[in-house]
Amino acid sequence: MPEPIATAIVNIGTLLTGILDRPLAEHDALLITEGRLSALGDSADLRSADRVIDVQGATVGPGLIDSHCHVVLGDYTPRQQTVGFLASYVHGGICQAISPGEIHAPGRPHDAAGVKALAILAQRAWREYRPNGMKVHGGAIVIEPVLTAEDFREVAAEGVFLAKFGFGLYEDPVDGVPQVRDAQAAGIKVMCHSGGASIPGSKPITAGTLLELRPDVCGHINGGPTSLEEEGLRSIIDDTDMVLQLVQAGNLGSALRIVERVRERGQEHRVILGSDTPTGTGVMPLGVLKTMAELASLGGVPASTVWAWASGVTAAVYGLESGTIEEGRPADLVVSDAPWGSRATDTVGALARGDIPGISAVLIDGRIRALRSRNTPAATRAVVVTPEIDEPPGSGHV
Repeated sequence: MPEPIATAIVNIGTLLTGILDRPLAEHDALLITEGRLSALGDSADLRSADRVIDVQGATVGPGLIDSHCHVVLGDYTPRQQTVGFLASYVHGGICQAISPGEIHAPGRPHDAAGVKALAILAQRAWREYRPNGMKVHGGAIVIEPVLTAEDFREVAAEGVFLAKFGFGLYEDPVDGVPQVRDAQAAGIKVMCHSGGASIPGSKPITAGTLLELRPDVCGHINGGPTSLEEEGLRSIIDDTDMVLQLVQAGNLGSALRIVERVRERGQEHRVILGSDTPTGTGVMPLGVLKTMAELASLGGVPASTVWAWASGVTAAVYGLESGTIEEGRPADLVVSDAPWGSRATDTVGALARGDIPGISAVLIDGRIRALRSRNTPAATRAVVVTPEIDEPPGSGHV
């Protein structure tokens, strides 16, 4: 629960909004009341708050959202046998994560009753369980050929609003068109695997298949890990309105070519970012930040845009409440700066150079969840909290 005090964040050097068409705000202070942003203003006016976080000229932006994070149940990944990975991802600036289906669950069922039960169980569990405060949107139903329109309406009525296509028992992936349409008709957002097979037992999904399936989100369009052919990519970008998800576990060259074409066509509102981990690529708390640095430094994308792709744009695609800096929104925030030793002077400059910013604080619903990230380099400017607080569990260097 949010803390019942007013918190002011003051002396902000750069305020990133997470909003594509107005990515920067001129305010140098924020007020947080009951876990929400209650005012954007001037530092001089907000110093009487119960708690003051002086960021000393550093950058503040909305908390990042990992739009492709392979959760199962609990803060544990059976794929990599790692406990506590989500709490660690918070130290990489991730305040929310979106599940592409609990596909790594050992013995995952394929019958209708089991598929629905797993989705509802995961949705319920993640609704209640928040490792280090992270909001996990879990319980994406894995689309199988046995599912009917009534099945999708049933799970939607139970709160399931996500679906994943690409791991069902289809002889030919294109045979899944009826189930994709049924899920969409039930109000469920469908993400589809794209590219080569990612695990034994899965099948490649080509651009041609994607053009027939027409999911809402083209998952890891830059490869998961194997990328699509260039002609098919152009068709998806030019001829559809599918959301284009770029991930760290994919093909960097493909991601850069996708971004170039997207920007040429003025379609930046379609891009979201994810890590696509934990997978064979590993556990990557900085996966989203690394992708942001790569796209900014190698793709020439403004840092404020890549931050929006990893926050506000993702929130808009999935209908999430937090992800932008606006009054009334939940106070999910990341305080960051150029890392020690960088030739950059702030977060924007660091991303433009390809450096991982140093994170000095992460707040979720207005509560400090990390100070001095244990995963990023140290930030050039540390925050000063008044009155002092004990460091949250897991903060500092290990």
